[in-house]
Amino acid sequence: MTGANRGLGRHLAEQLVQRGAKVYAAARRPETIDLDGVTPLRLDVTDEATIREAARVASDATLLINNAGISLYNPLIAGDLTAIRAEMDTNCYGPLALTRAFAPVIETNGGGAVLNILSVISWLHPAQAGSYAASKAAAWAMSDAVREELAPRGITVSALHVGFMDTDMTAGMPIADKADPADVAAQALDTVEAGRPEILADDVTRQVKQGLSQTHALS
Repeated sequence: MTGANRGLGRHLAEQLVQRGAKVYAAARRPETIDLDGVTPLRLDVTDEATIREAARVASDATLLINNAGISLYNPLIAGDLTAIRAEMDTNCYGPLALTRAFAPVIETNGGGAVLNILSVISWLHPAQAGSYAASKAAAWAMSDAVREELAPRGITVSALHVGFMDTDMTAGMPIADKADPADVAAQALDTVEAGRPEILADDVTRQVKQGLSQTHALS
């Protein structure tokens, strides 16, 4: 699992251990992982060499969780293009590279699952966060396409969508009713175990998803 050292990733790793799983907890700085019962791995989702090494070490894996991500909140026209590319590399191409590396591992081990941590921003695209929204929308499309491609190999693909969670990423945002990351983690793991393709983890996300069929009003 990527991004296991804090936030939702830490809760996912902790709950997997509680459920009896062997957990490879990956982060760019594995020394920051302080959970008991996990195997820390050094991994940068934008570095192919560390991805290949992680797949070699975790050769008994049956579940890949793509949780690592960055949020730089750049507008697409006025924003810095280097930052925009960094978000796309981390939030979309990184999970794709991990999935490509671990698909043969999971298949060899008899099948399993991939869980991609996305966002309500996959469907809600504010201009001030255009780069983040574009990267998450791309990751949503990637999840759907990869799900179809991996199904014949005995690998399910689930995508978690959630709004604001009470984590470090939103610590400075004055938002009420942030989702509890422990609850979100439990929802995600239950859904993966059931083999369902999508987790809508809070009311905001469910409302936004329901509104996707609405047409844009003309201004």
